[in-house]
Amino acid sequence: MSTLSASGLYVSLGQKSVLKDIDLTFKSGQVTAIVGPNGAGKSTLLTCLCGLRAPTTGQVFLDQTPLLSMKSAHRAQKLGFLQQNPEIAWAIDVLTMVSLGRTPYAGFNKLTAVDHAAVNRAMAQTDMLPFADRDVTTLSGGERARAILARALAGEPEWLLADEPFDGLDPRHQLEAVKIFREMATTESKGVIVTLHDLTLAARLADTIIVLAEGKTIAIGTPEEALTPSILAKTYGVETRTIMSETGPIIHIVGLSR
Repeated sequence: MSTLSASGLYVSLGQKSVLKDIDLTFKSGQVTAIVGPNGAGKSTLLTCLCGLRAPTTGQVFLDQTPLLSMKSAHRAQKLGFLQQNPEIAWAIDVLTMVSLGRTPYAGFNKLTAVDHAAVNRAMAQTDMLPFADRDVTTLSGGERARAILARALAGEPEWLLADEPFDGLDPRHQLEAVKIFREMATTESKGVIVTLHDLTLAARLADTIIVLAEGKTIAIGTPEEALTPSILAKTYGVETRTIMSETGPIIHIVGLSR
């Protein structure tokens, strides 16, 4: 089992403390969802966990090794990061963009048969094979989101960290992405960490929920433990009711909490 952990994490941006004394341990073989209101520190935490941002104090460890002590290429092989609404600066075809996911292994050398197989699997998983020759700048928002997910999957990381990965996806492709994340955790024993605003989706997707607010950890547990009406009222200022359906829990926002 692989672990990714944050110890004593503080992040300050200017005069503002964005994360405050975060101590968390994530385990492979699970999907963990990080939820919380806007400005809670979710995206900042994710960028620290994948080594893209150095905390002001504290450290992140991958299997007991300080993450920032690892060479960037090795770190990129272990950790895949799916940024929220990333910009695509070049007019390249989808196949070429997805193939960039193999850069941690191939560098800028010609891709091997193993690399091509990984790229094709990722594009098949995300339903992007029909778009292989399309210019990425001509894709719709949802198609672009799937192409970017394919690029992350092509790297075959041991951990996938995704910031609001369902934004822009239609219902069908949301469900397909949920299936991909669940299979990565349960079938491939990889670690998946996602930030989400949709509480119902978080409850159905994740094994563990982490609730953040104002840079602090408010709750950690199963969806039933972490998404209670009292915790959600404290965190979001709303009254909620959880309805159990055949396909899983539905968290209904009733109104503002008193």
